[in-house]
Amino acid sequence: MRILFAPAIAAVLLCPGCIVTTNTGPTQYDSRAFERQDAKQLRLELHMGAGDLRVGTGTSKLLQSYFTYNVESWKPEIRESRTGDSADITISEPSGTHAHAGNVKYEWDLRLPEDVPLDLITHFGAGQARLDLGALALQHVEVHMGVGQLQMDLRGSPKQSYNVDVHGGVGQATIWLPGSVGVYAEAHGGIGEISVHGLRKVGGHYENDAYDSAKTRVHVTVNGGIGQITLNGE
Repeated sequence: MRILFAPAIAAVLLCPGCIVTTNTGPTQYDSRAFERQDAKQLRLELHMGAGDLRVGTGTSKLLQSYFTYNVESWKPEIRESRTGDSADITISEPSGTHAHAGNVKYEWDLRLPEDVPLDLITHFGAGQARLDLGALALQHVEVHMGVGQLQMDLRGSPKQSYNVDVHGGVGQATIWLPGSVGVYAEAHGGIGEISVHGLRKVGGHYENDAYDSAKTRVHVTVNGGIGQITLNGE
């Protein structure tokens, strides 16, 4: 199912000073591991202006992070706090980096355990983001994207219901949805295009065949700007 939105008046302001040539140096590799301690749930907030972001599984720790960059001042800034059995971690790109021309390398690879309940908030500007989240114990996912490309894979067998909110800019977002639970999806776009596969339209939203009888449900809301959104159901 494909929906094309009619053209509307839009203005995109480009700031020449926002893209500058950056002096690069040797590629640096950094990592940070966060132990679980008493944490039984995690709130992870990410702020990346431009680069390549990967989030997925692959650790028994609360969070294992790997960073690659070739501009020394771009080392990610990390804040961590804990209250009771809850952990809150924020990883941010230093201010003033934004979008740059030249041979710049900036990559984050974040790995999470499958058994810790997770709230994930991502602010992603330009570049590529690959979020492989289907095996995680998701409670809530919120993504804000700019001009980049987002691939979010939610396929899996979640044990509890959760919500996903995606706020798109002028980029492209592709979301793969689980088939083992109920899926309710709303997609609202601006000038761009929304493509929906494997879901049926019910009124102003979309559902999969399992939705009516499912005890576990995933509710996805996508608000696009002038980009392209693709929803793929199983």
